[in-house]
Amino acid sequence: MSDAKLNAAKSATELIPKSGAIGLGSGSTVAVFAEELGKRIAAKKVNIRVVPSSYQAYQLALEFKIPLTNLDLDPELEMTIDGADEVDKDLNLTKGGGGALFQEKVVASASKKLIIIVDESKIVDKLASRFEIPIEVLPFSLGVVLRKIQAMGIAPTVRQAQKKMGPVVTDNGNFILDLKFPEPINDPAKVEIDLKMIPGVVETGLFIGMTDEVHVGKEDGVYILKK
Repeated sequence: MSDAKLNAAKSATELIPKSGAIGLGSGSTVAVFAEELGKRIAAKKVNIRVVPSSYQAYQLALEFKIPLTNLDLDPELEMTIDGADEVDKDLNLTKGGGGALFQEKVVASASKKLIIIVDESKIVDKLASRFEIPIEVLPFSLGVVLRKIQAMGIAPTVRQAQKKMGPVVTDNGNFILDLKFPEPINDPAKVEIDLKMIPGVVETGLFIGMTDEVHVGKEDGVYILKK
């Protein structure tokens, strides 16, 4: 774990409420946050339960003895702490490198605040600068979606599993396409709508206008970007 990720995660721990339900995201930086949250719960400093946004987040909650809840019991969350693959100047995000974009977006949408923790390498001028944009697709629709994406001038790739033959299968039983854009995205809100209008596209890894704060870790500290 780099000092930058550690600093970002520790900064976000200062926002943990005394009680209530929060969303727990995925990734190595969030794992540090989860460990700190578990310590605070064990010390009875906070009374927090979490909605995990992925199976990895669920395992983190079990590992650090964090009480679990769900969106049926807690449909409104105090906040969600999550990571991102890219963050642009307007705090729009690229997410889904870990394949959990659909559930991550649902949990984020249920939250009063979305707090993102990243290191400086994730900050970009425009989305799709350093990272392909993932989308979750129904397997039944794969051929149609591939054709329509290609017609938009975007190069899609079906994400392949590691140490398993065939495509990555999400927690929801769907496939992930990684979209290579010919140039960085100028209007991510429009791209989000255009992609979501394709039948068979379940969700995109574009998180537009959802972020309240980004805690950006550096090797020697942290700075905070706000909406």
